[in-house]
Amino acid sequence: MRRLASCLGLGLALTLAVTGPARADAQPAQGSKGLTVTVTRPQTRLMTETLLATGSLKAREEIQIGPEVEGYRLIELLADVGDRVEKGQVLARLSRDMLQVQLAQNTANGARAEAAIAQQRATLDQMLAQETEATSAVDRARQLRKTGVISQEALDERERAVKVAAAQVAATRQALLAAEADAKLVKAQRDEIELRMQRTEVRSPEAGVILTRDARVGSIVLSTRSDPLFRIAKNGAIDLEAEVPEASMPRIAVGQRVEVTPAGFTKPVQGEVRLISAQLDKSTRLGNVEIALPENAQLRPGTYARGLIEIGRREGLVVPQSAVLFDAKGAYVLVVTDGIVAERRVEPGLKDDGRVELVHGVSASDQVVVRAGGFLREGDHVTPVEALQTAKDAR
Repeated sequence: MRRLASCLGLGLALTLAVTGPARADAQPAQGSKGLTVTVTRPQTRLMTETLLATGSLKAREEIQIGPEVEGYRLIELLADVGDRVEKGQVLARLSRDMLQVQLAQNTANGARAEAAIAQQRATLDQMLAQETEATSAVDRARQLRKTGVISQEALDERERAVKVAAAQVAATRQALLAAEADAKLVKAQRDEIELRMQRTEVRSPEAGVILTRDARVGSIVLSTRSDPLFRIAKNGAIDLEAEVPEASMPRIAVGQRVEVTPAGFTKPVQGEVRLISAQLDKSTRLGNVEIALPENAQLRPGTYARGLIEIGRREGLVVPQSAVLFDAKGAYVLVVTDGIVAERRVEPGLKDDGRVELVHGVSASDQVVVRAGGFLREGDHVTPVEALQTAKDAR
């Protein structure tokens, strides 16, 4: 009995030794403030929404330059790919040998025509004088016939002479008109030859940048050739021809700002929407948007580029994108009030640079959990610690 009592006493002492400290440890757990979470207050910030569009650079207006005369040999090239040319600048020259021979022949024909005109004018003057003399002779003969000095036969002969003289005058005038017409024809032929000589200089119709050159020295230039001698980007203007999904087309307007980054560029180029296609591709459901870019010698047609079209801009309350959660009911955030977590339904708006605008559901004084995972539930007790606001967030 003594041994049994001793054993029971020892067990009771051990039980008290174990349970006593356990109760002492439980007291601090009941007074704990819970997990420490990082929170932030919604900041007022200017937000922009962008739409990604990709495509290739192209010349806004491409001019094809071909020969205006054919059958002549190209003897000189004065411009090459990449050159900036002015309106009227000579790009290439064709041979003029044959035209110079034709011009010399025309000069001789012109001199001959002028001589023929002078000859016909002299003949006309002679015929007019003969006509005047014959008319005077008839007048005298008529007076003399009244007195019977000359016979009727003599009078008739002089009247016939007047008619012959008049016919010769008319014929000479027609010959003069023919000579003058020949001279005009020679002058027209000369103008044509001179025009063809001018066109042996291939000139740029507009200022721009040469994109391609298919001209070769020594080749015979033909107007029926399939490829032009030169292709020029008018005024060097380059556009991005981008493709946009049909659902986004209604949100795009002419004049919207675009940040375009061509392949190989480290910094974007500022552009703006210049033209929106009137119809979409039925197979791809995409529409074309042309974005005007500033003049830049590094922009080359055919280069791949991506553009961010600014389709929205306004001020609003924003939070980090990681703070917004989604479930079957929609979007919500977790806010902390007096150390207790609560769900708050929100409506997301514009998104930009890792932040999202909350159209309604929170105020600037709310403490929103920055990154809430599955470990937080509504009603949990937490210790909120506000995140440091950077200068960028404060804007």
